[in-house]
Amino acid sequence: MASTHDHPGEQAAQDPIKLIAIRDAPLSVDEVLRAVGDDAAGGTALFVGTVRNHDGGADVDALGYSCHPSAEDEMRRIAEKVAAEFPVRALAAVHRVGDLRVGDFAVVVGVSCPHRGEAFEACRKLIDDLKHEVPIWKHQRFVDGTDEWVGA
Repeated sequence: MASTHDHPGEQAAQDPIKLIAIRDAPLSVDEVLRAVGDDAAGGTALFVGTVRNHDGGADVDALGYSCHPSAEDEMRRIAEKVAAEFPVRALAAVHRVGDLRVGDFAVVVGVSCPHRGEAFEACRKLIDDLKHEVPIWKHQRFVDGTDEWVGA
């Protein structure tokens, strides 16, 4: 009997990157979940980053995201790196730009893999690397009228 790791479903998909985008419209968790659906995946992990009502002890009123023209290419580069490191069946990442309010989705990423542990690890690596490496900047506006740039 062949090892279970010999089954094609245990391997990374040929082209696992299903959706990479930067958008100025509201993001959909359902769209990302559909994009990473794969019959060979036993685990799917999603991360949804939302605009919170505070940061650094100050109350946040709203924020705006802007990005460098290379941001989407950088997202794809990171996605390819994650897909090469884990047995990814499908991967998706979408980030918002423009003005957002408290509670809005800022980023939605998803990864499906043959097993849950791999999916969790790959999803964590994807969002952590996106946050650290993609040239996207956040302009926070606080309730007291002050503001600050983050990641600039």
